[in-house]
Amino acid sequence: MANTMRKRKIAVLGSRSVGKSSLVIQFIENHFVEPYHPTIESTFSKGVLYKGVEYDCDIIDTAGQDEYSILNSKHAIGIHGYVLVYSITSRRSFDMIKIVYDKIIDFCGKNDIPCVIVGAKTDLQSSPNSRQVQPDEGEELAKLNKAAWVETSAKNNVNVGKVFELCLAEIEKRSSHSQTDQPEPSKCIVM
Repeated sequence: MANTMRKRKIAVLGSRSVGKSSLVIQFIENHFVEPYHPTIESTFSKGVLYKGVEYDCDIIDTAGQDEYSILNSKHAIGIHGYVLVYSITSRRSFDMIKIVYDKIIDFCGKNDIPCVIVGAKTDLQSSPNSRQVQPDEGEELAKLNKAAWVETSAKNNVNVGKVFELCLAEIEKRSSHSQTDQPEPSKCIVM
């Protein structure tokens, strides 16, 4: 039997300008992108070795969400795991995580999804009063949602790879009961 790579689709969601694209590009291409250009949507692929298994990851870098944006069905159907990003310098982006998480849960009709909550832009915390979200708040939100949590700096390449390893861990934790490589048939209903 050929050793085929496991395919995993990971959606990166969060408010506008929290560093989603910087995180993804640092992970895929190993460099930091300084200028901010709003993302329409891009999909990147990268092979990831996790616990001795090769994963072929499609990482979907989405346009920024706000409370009024409609969660697109392609951000729920066939997605194995989610990376929800907020900026530690923006209370509003942190509050959006719960809204986006709840939208995904409602959309998929599940009460638990493989998810990593990411506090981005830790490189900006050095200036006084710039940090609006404390680490314990991020950890607490992750616990409430049965998600993993990590803080990162795409600029300094801190914990960037760990985000996607944690996401694969969350996916595998939930799919260990099934030996199949396919995502569960989606219980999402599009009306």
